[in-house]
Amino acid sequence: MKRSRPPSRTRPSARTGSRPRSRSRSRSLNVRALVALAVMAASVAIALTMPVRLGLDLRGGTQIVLETKSTDTTKADREATDRTVEVLRGRIDALGVAEPTIVRSGENRVVVELPGVQDPKQAADVLGRTAQLTVHSVLGPAEKPADAAEGKTEAAKDGERVLPDESGQSLRLKDATLTGQDVKGADARFDQQGGAGWHVTVDFKDSGGDRWAQVTGEAACHPAGDPQRRVAIVLDNKIISSPQVDPSVACGAGITGGSTQITGSFDDAEARELALLVKGGALPVPVETIEQRTIGATLGDEAINAGAWAAVIGTALTALFIIVVYRLMGALATVALLCYGLISYAALAAVGATLTLPGLAGFVLAIGMAVDANVLVFERAREEQAARTRPSTRSALTAGFRSAFSAIADSNITTLIAAALLFFLASGPVKGFGVTLGIGVLASMVSALVITRVLAEFATSRPAVFRRPRITGISSTGPVRDALLRRNPFLMRRPRRWLAASLVVLVVAGSGILVRGLNFGIEFTGGRLIEYSTATQVDPERARDALADAGFPRAVVQSSGDGDLTVRTEELTDAEAATVTKAVAELGGETEKVRDELIGPSLGEELRRDALIALGLALAAQLAYLAARFRLLFGTAAVGALAHDVVILVGVFAWLGKPIDGVFLAALLTVIGYSVNDSVVLFDRVRELLGKERKAPFDRLTNDAILQTLPRTVNTGMGAVLILASLAILADDSLTDFALALLIGVVVGTYSSVFTASPLAVELHRRDAGTRPARRGGGKGRGTAKPGKPDRQTPASRTERQEVP
Repeated sequence: MKRSRPPSRTRPSARTGSRPRSRSRSRSLNVRALVALAVMAASVAIALTMPVRLGLDLRGGTQIVLETKSTDTTKADREATDRTVEVLRGRIDALGVAEPTIVRSGENRVVVELPGVQDPKQAADVLGRTAQLTVHSVLGPAEKPADAAEGKTEAAKDGERVLPDESGQSLRLKDATLTGQDVKGADARFDQQGGAGWHVTVDFKDSGGDRWAQVTGEAACHPAGDPQRRVAIVLDNKIISSPQVDPSVACGAGITGGSTQITGSFDDAEARELALLVKGGALPVPVETIEQRTIGATLGDEAINAGAWAAVIGTALTALFIIVVYRLMGALATVALLCYGLISYAALAAVGATLTLPGLAGFVLAIGMAVDANVLVFERAREEQAARTRPSTRSALTAGFRSAFSAIADSNITTLIAAALLFFLASGPVKGFGVTLGIGVLASMVSALVITRVLAEFATSRPAVFRRPRITGISSTGPVRDALLRRNPFLMRRPRRWLAASLVVLVVAGSGILVRGLNFGIEFTGGRLIEYSTATQVDPERARDALADAGFPRAVVQSSGDGDLTVRTEELTDAEAATVTKAVAELGGETEKVRDELIGPSLGEELRRDALIALGLALAAQLAYLAARFRLLFGTAAVGALAHDVVILVGVFAWLGKPIDGVFLAALLTVIGYSVNDSVVLFDRVRELLGKERKAPFDRLTNDAILQTLPRTVNTGMGAVLILASLAILADDSLTDFALALLIGVVVGTYSSVFTASPLAVELHRRDAGTRPARRGGGKGRGTAKPGKPDRQTPASRTERQEVP
């Protein structure tokens, strides 16, 4: 009897089934490779043709924030503010500042940036003056010189006004005959022949020229030397010129030709300033300076150099770490990180964003986000590799990308929420941090999910790599995971103990808020902060005594940086600030002002309110997203852990006496978005395990999820710590506290995701289930819910996997 042979079509059928899968995989790889090439080509083209605009804190200059004020006749609404912007733009152009920026912010604010302007006094004076120009007939001397000297105008019957002239003599003025609306142009000129010196020539429009002839013709009817033969030119309730009409002008004829000269004791700067004010026109509403920042050019250069070194060294250390841990995959991820840097730079240039000093920190911090996504993928690939009998590194890698996608998306979306809140609620450089962080997060996803995948799949398909899977770095589960699998600790046996420990840490740190109080920066209190660089180092105590003798007993003096001195006071005028500078210079010799910030009290109160709103919205937004994406139980546990992190971070800064300012707010919101990533990854794994084993105890599933995700948490935390340590050590002094806050946040967030969020979720689940915890055995057995039921499959350890035939 002959042995029957299997049908010949069986083997070709198997090959036929594998070919479409192979073609589909190759086609997907080609598509991703084309997308990656297109993104990189576009990034290179943008980077070479469109430079990124640097903020004033990086290139030096002055930022002034003006707020329009309503009057009895005009409301400071959006339309009035827009007209104000146009008038201010004309004044700034006349100042000759290179590349100025002037934009409306909100309903009634104008932000002016003046690169290279180190002494903002002139710019602030020019921008802040309403420049209401009027021309009046003089009715004679005033009877109340004291009132006139004080600038009072109560003698206003029939539109009359009383103002002092250039010499202080009080004059009664008739109602205005001409206004700034009648002016066509004005120029500053120097009269060499006539000896009149600097004067301003004013040209009137047609109707204005006729009215000018009328008012000068009426004045010419009075004898020479009579005060009524004068014409007063008033700017912002101050007589800037009141010349006598020349004797050659006939009565009733007046000065024709549509132009006149404003003469006086002007130097060239005063004449040019007056000309640009007259020519620029009057502001439709008054404005008030509520914020003013000046950064020295040398400080900006130092900040760029320090930030660049922090980025280079932090990236190098992070790259070295992931190469050691993940070998070939780590090296390819490093290449993807370099691509991330190029993509982020090009995106900043393409959207026209301004790169600020906190924004530079956000750029560096987003490197940690990109590392996080790569670590998630590689750890999932290790798990897939360990769970299969005859795995291939490429198939494990593909499964790792697929399995890690939801966790990557969720964790990055929570960070984008924090970036969006910074953008909409913060101001100044901190808003730039939100923009850079958001762009960095999106670029990190492209880097990890597209570029890293293309490089990794291409490498694992090479025969040399296929024959040597150990060089990929994902063929073994790694020492951390192996140690956890061997010991299998049951961390969630007594969750209330972990919650009690978290409560103790919370109380100890939070008590600093009550004991020491919060050291609010000038952004939240209002006032003025000036940083000086002195030739010889000045002892803060001596400077404090000198300023007290100069009339500033409440000045707060601190050392900063390499021998610099920071003086923080209540709101100062420019004259008072000059007195402070003189007092410091007497102690330290040659003194340079490297930073000058002025925050009005109304703005400080508003920023304080916005900070609380941003914090509340951040927690509420995270809760809403996590509850919608997972379950309300997970969202509540994660937000509870976030509140725990926030209180600890604020409390530690209170104990250390560190300032609570806008940069700290940026760090705090970043910690909220960054630390929730650990909870998101953990609960994503809990959700996955719940889908596979619905009858298993929740505390056991949570414990399994902790053990499975802990290697990712450790590796990601190490990458973030290396980046932040580089910032803290190498970056500018103003970023030291920022990096310190993030370092504390990363450590506390890593702890709280495991030992606060997880126990809280277990306790909430027990309360929802309405059952008390049953006593169970130790951590060696797995799946002990029901006797007689086989244990669940766990990823094989490194030793077990080597015995697989």
